[in-house]
Amino acid sequence: MSWFDTLREIEPFDDLPFDPTLVGALEAAARERTLGPLRFYTPTFRAYASDELKGCGKASFPAFSITGGACALNCDHCQAKILEPMIPATSPAELDRKVRDLVLVKDLRGFLLSGGSNRRNEVPYDRYYPTIEKLKRDFPQLRIAVHSALLDERRAKRMEDAGVDVAMMDVIGAQETIRDVYHLDRPVADFEATLAALSATTMDVVPHIVIGLHYGRLLGEENALEIISRYKVAALILVVVTPIYAPAHRPFATISTDDVAKVLVAARQRIDHAPVQLGCVRPAGRHKLVTDAYAVMAGFDGIAYPAEGIVALARAIGRPVEQEHACCSMALDGLAGRRACAA
Repeated sequence: MSWFDTLREIEPFDDLPFDPTLVGALEAAARERTLGPLRFYTPTFRAYASDELKGCGKASFPAFSITGGACALNCDHCQAKILEPMIPATSPAELDRKVRDLVLVKDLRGFLLSGGSNRRNEVPYDRYYPTIEKLKRDFPQLRIAVHSALLDERRAKRMEDAGVDVAMMDVIGAQETIRDVYHLDRPVADFEATLAALSATTMDVVPHIVIGLHYGRLLGEENALEIISRYKVAALILVVVTPIYAPAHRPFATISTDDVAKVLVAARQRIDHAPVQLGCVRPAGRHKLVTDAYAVMAGFDGIAYPAEGIVALARAIGRPVEQEHACCSMALDGLAGRRACAA
């Protein structure tokens, strides 16, 4: 049975607008290489369960925000909404206390540290590094991931010295998007310089690309892939812009699944030296079903919070499946077979 016919046999996909030519091309490409196991990530940033996968305890891999819900940039695609479900940790003492409490009463495996940016797209982590050092010394099993934002070599080295395991950052490939969506007066080169500074450390570096970041249309994604392809990264995470966060005066279109598929396929082709994964954020409903199915067929290594039916599709085309209760930026089985964490 062809992959296109297989899609029609799985109930959630039987009436969705898949491109038969693209599905056929993905099937043909898969014959030229062996598709590896597909890992499904169900981190505890939010509740999740499906008929195919179960969620896990809310505290096993939480996200903390050092600024609470505040962000000076207030980018059009996010409006600081991504910070709302995170646990506030607005002082080093508060972070230390909350992490230690979770270690004692929950099966805490690690955590994500994030926060709102200043007007230069920098997050003020410096005063938290002594706390991270103490936590890593007392609980060496903890895996700590940080949204780095933009930084220089000195700050990247300080992050490494504190014991951070994984550094995550968005790579934006279009100057217009930096200016209009991020309200930021910094060039594309600063994003590449941050990626270079992080890549010079021993941390696992996990860049992210937001597909459709420029108000729901493609602009700069190809350049972002080109930038990332030049560096040794532990994984690449792609997410899809979600219009519900947009301000009323600058609405986002819902990017078509055809355009999303173009970037998914290009990413898998360009980044062949590291896992490529589909992250937490993407439009819900039918859009998510189609996006997730294309990621499975394109050979992605992992998907966070998979749509209903995705496990069945993976198995139907011969891909073994695994589940991890961790952030997808904790790129398990990353470069050189290391078990490292990957957003």
